[in-house]
Amino acid sequence: MNPRRVVILLTAGLVVIAIALWLSSQRHLERSIVSGQPVLPDLRSALNAVQEVRLVKGDGSKTTLKKRESDWVVAEREYPADSGRVRKLLLDIADLKVVEEKTRDPANYSKLGVEDVTVANASGVKVEIVNGKKPVDLIVGKPSGAKSGYVRVPGSPQSLLAAPQIAVDADPRRWLDRTLFDIPQERVKEVAVKPEAGPAYTVNRANKEQQDFTIPNLPKGRALATTSSPNPIAGALTALTLDDVRKPVAGESPSHATFQTFDGLTLDVGGRKDGERHFVTFNAKSTAKETEAEAQKINTRAQGWEIEIPSYKYDAIFRPLEESLAKIEEPAKKAGAKDKKKAS
Repeated sequence: MNPRRVVILLTAGLVVIAIALWLSSQRHLERSIVSGQPVLPDLRSALNAVQEVRLVKGDGSKTTLKKRESDWVVAEREYPADSGRVRKLLLDIADLKVVEEKTRDPANYSKLGVEDVTVANASGVKVEIVNGKKPVDLIVGKPSGAKSGYVRVPGSPQSLLAAPQIAVDADPRRWLDRTLFDIPQERVKEVAVKPEAGPAYTVNRANKEQQDFTIPNLPKGRALATTSSPNPIAGALTALTLDDVRKPVAGESPSHATFQTFDGLTLDVGGRKDGERHFVTFNAKSTAKETEAEAQKINTRAQGWEIEIPSYKYDAIFRPLEESLAKIEEPAKKAGAKDKKKAS
């Protein structure tokens, strides 16, 4: 064997050894993820620096949560976000720990919901956390049981089963601060109602001790269905929450109601229906010192918006008079006319 051939064989042997060592090191790296380790180890120390959270889904749904001085806002609505829910999302992601490794095969990602959200039918949600440095990204897939779910860091082939389970939604409505205000029936003195259809009317009571509301000046020959039938109108603003918000549209509200409390708060409510959706506007005033701050708080939250509320609340606020009245009994048919009809 000549020297040249020996050199070639030695070189080839060294290459084979180098490849074997590299493959061995890669197999070691693939198995380096262990149960209990953080999915995003650097996030917790950077939580105070987070300024924005973006939630993106393959169908085009998107929510951008931006941090302000003392709260968060949903950028797509320019309306306050549920800051407690945003903080919980960030803490849960920072606390996310590996339960076990799952598939590395992209063909199987969709089974776990961790495929890239550039795919239109992707079921997962990509969370992008902006902290002023390198953004932290995570794809949150399907849940597994009650306490864990599937996730994947974009760019990494390894999918994971991790806990805690992350609750995330890319619909901006789901991140709004849904709390409006609470005006319980016990505070209400009077409500003047002008429904979209039917006559205007008033429900009231003389004092707080009077349990049931009355409707003065009922139509001639009519009576209340029950002594308590006007009460749901007075209680319509109890624990009021919103479903969505939008900027006001042109035109007058076809429905209107004015609530007055015993402690000096007056709340004007305008209402309109838009298909299956129900929108209201609010304007609060105070005639007593003890309700000045409350009126200001309501106006700060509600003025400049049409607020979508649940349909059952809308229907209670603008309830037609007829729904509080006893049904009109049809006059009994005369016996003679009935017998004549049978005979014919």
